[in-house]
Amino acid sequence: MTQAPSTTFQLAVLILFVLPGAVYQFLRERWRGPIPQERTLSERILRALVASVVLDTAYLVAVGPEVLRLVRVGQGGLLHGDVPDERLRLVGLVGLALFVAVPAAAAAALSLRQRRQLRARYQGTPSAWDHIFRDRRPCFVRLRLRDGTWVGGWYGNKSYATSYPQPRELHLESAWRMRDDGSFTERVEGTAGLHVRGADVDIVEMVDPPASAPEVVPAPRDGAADVRTGERDTPEGRQTVGS
Repeated sequence: MTQAPSTTFQLAVLILFVLPGAVYQFLRERWRGPIPQERTLSERILRALVASVVLDTAYLVAVGPEVLRLVRVGQGGLLHGDVPDERLRLVGLVGLALFVAVPAAAAAALSLRQRRQLRARYQGTPSAWDHIFRDRRPCFVRLRLRDGTWVGGWYGNKSYATSYPQPRELHLESAWRMRDDGSFTERVEGTAGLHVRGADVDIVEMVDPPASAPEVVPAPRDGAADVRTGERDTPEGRQTVGS
């Protein structure tokens, strides 16, 4: 159906065979997280239709006769010309329950059951990229590009990493100069951030700053701090930052 329903029959088909499954599928993705099997739109639509068929069949078995009496043509029925206000309210409540509340409850129950059964697994992150940057505390990030060049910077509260199903991309809030061996030297003066595409990267490494040297961000003007050792070169010699 490529356009809005124009007849009562089309509207009924949309509600019966699309709405329950769409609510179920949306909430399942929301609570469980996206999975590779549902990457394509056609696969997601098919799963939603299957869910609608299952729910509609359950409704027919459980409350089919009662629902039919609400909508059939006749005195007090929904399709009757003069419907009492009480009957309209009842139909609205039944529709809300069958097409929203029940699918939502089914999605919540199934998601909770899977979380309990697979407690040792992390289901909300479909890729290692999402796992690395989910709830990541501030740290240094160094990346080796495919041509062998090292780039890196500070991943803090203003940084951002895309998540599935979007392409892997990373924005670091500040860029740092790197040596040929991948070690950090100093913060780039005037840096406003560093953007890196995951497709251009071979290696990603998270580096926590030395616990005893919070001053390492940004590096002092008089020397370059090595985030692996917490030391920098000064006129008096090699010293530990913060000592």
